[in-house]
Amino acid sequence: MRPLHELINRDDPAFPLVREWVKAAVRPVDVLPPSHTRDDALFQTQVTTRSAMGAVVYETGGIVVDGGWLRILGSGNAEVTRTLPAWNAGRSDGFFLVADDAVGGFFAINGGALGDDRKNLYYFAPDSLEWEPTEMGYSEFLQWAFSGKLDQFYEWIRWPGWDADVRTLHGDRCYAFYPFLFTKEGAGGCGQRMEVPIEEAWGLQMDLRNQLGSPGQDR
Repeated sequence: MRPLHELINRDDPAFPLVREWVKAAVRPVDVLPPSHTRDDALFQTQVTTRSAMGAVVYETGGIVVDGGWLRILGSGNAEVTRTLPAWNAGRSDGFFLVADDAVGGFFAINGGALGDDRKNLYYFAPDSLEWEPTEMGYSEFLQWAFSGKLDQFYEWIRWPGWDADVRTLHGDRCYAFYPFLFTKEGAGGCGQRMEVPIEEAWGLQMDLRNQLGSPGQDR
């Protein structure tokens, strides 16, 4: 474990670059203030602030995109209380969870468990229960998220009035759908929608994946 002073890079920090990406965003992006426990969050994550991930952990409590549709984890905040390292504790194995969305999807950095492309991000899709490769690293993911490409990525599930709904959704919660999104009856979120804690959505989907395998429904 590297000490904190080795992780805080004051000569070439990445956060000014992250700020430039935020300024260039074409969709709403809210950078949440960092937690008073950010030192511990950075230490537990063991990445330097010269990297985009380290910068997000140390300089933000998290980043909220599209009014709350996408939540990129940092050091925690009242709006997204989960910290990046705490959220991964006991959940990640061969991957590292970095972001999630309002419909129970999860983004993770591949540590070897998801494919041969280590350090690239994968998306756990609630409509297939599969880890789908994005062919992006973490920095590319941030730029992609801020670019407005979320509209195309999520066109299969966004309902009329989604933007108003997610503004009232806490960053530690998401929507669950019944029938499930991976079923023919629930495809596209045509059934009932309810708010649940994000950890409940994660646990249920991991259990379903283990029980059913990957249904593999194509979008």
